[in-house]
Amino acid sequence: MKGTAIQSNLPAGCEVAQVEIRDLHKSYGDAVVIKGIDVEFEDGSFVILVGPSGCGKSTLLRIIAGLEEQSSGVVLIDGEDVTHQLPKDRDIAMVFQNYGLYPHMTAAQNMGFALKLKRVDRAEIDRSVRRAARILNLEALLDRYPRQLSGGQRQRVAMGRAIVRNPTVFLFDEPLSNLDAKLRVQMRAEIRKLHQQLNVTTVYVTHDQIEAMTMADMIVAMRDGMVMQVGTPLELYDRPRNLFVAGFIGSPAMNFFETVADEDGLRLPGAGIVAASPVAPGRRVTLGVRPEDLVLADEGLGATVGLVEHTGSEILVGARLDEAESAQEVTLMLRDRIDIRVGQPVRIALKPGRSHLFDPETEARLDPD
Repeated sequence: MKGTAIQSNLPAGCEVAQVEIRDLHKSYGDAVVIKGIDVEFEDGSFVILVGPSGCGKSTLLRIIAGLEEQSSGVVLIDGEDVTHQLPKDRDIAMVFQNYGLYPHMTAAQNMGFALKLKRVDRAEIDRSVRRAARILNLEALLDRYPRQLSGGQRQRVAMGRAIVRNPTVFLFDEPLSNLDAKLRVQMRAEIRKLHQQLNVTTVYVTHDQIEAMTMADMIVAMRDGMVMQVGTPLELYDRPRNLFVAGFIGSPAMNFFETVADEDGLRLPGAGIVAASPVAPGRRVTLGVRPEDLVLADEGLGATVGLVEHTGSEILVGARLDEAESAQEVTLMLRDRIDIRVGQPVRIALKPGRSHLFDPETEARLDPD
């Protein structure tokens, strides 16, 4: 099924496509990298593959691009099986981590090189390059060589090279990892704005869950070659389906407490009953609480402050629980400006109804509905 036509500021003739991955496996000898992935990316969506290093996300992206061959399974773009097609025949464009610009070519020449290889008319190449340059605010930089450009400018040239190809799918492989923190924030906004302008199906790989949360329409969280959860950023944040997603999505990370259900509910030492129990008495439960859902109180878990970080809008507090057998540490995110110091004894309470419950053996959420 073909997607809707792109807005008028996109190069003429460009369409968007649905991407489907069916029962995909990939092995390198005895090393299994992708373990039976089934996922679908809708027309015009901005999808982010996120997970720790080695989880298989970049391998999956390269398989979609045709740069890697899967061991088994099917890749469909716009309903067409492209499993055995060459990369040049898949109507995709990829932006790499290291930009991949030719140092002896100007920005304009880099952007138009793929069209030159296709023997596109020179006037049409120039029109396409200038159209992409307007979108990316590169018009004043077209005559510069890569060595004369900043990291962010080089990345925009790499994106411009992808735009002029009129692809149905954009693929980004950790494009911001070489940039400094401030520039990454700026480029995140620029890439998201570009997607809103072009509305082309985009698959973006990152290990940075902040990028995933701020940029994606849909997140695919991966671990060990498998998909752990697919959903919107807030779905993964508010309703993580397992311990991995709960701990990986969110910064600072979720706090976890081990407890045992009794007749009245879930109890923490010094805090009493903190949540209703969905399981039978005597069963172990892992209780997760976001840092912003822990508060300082007159009664609650006894702890000693070990770290205080002022970020301006928030205070991050690290504290060690007094009654925990393993000297457990927890993190609080406080938005009120209070005087709190390292070594200070405090009491910590949980906001009612804000906990997440998991089975410590299966790691699955205990209340998935």
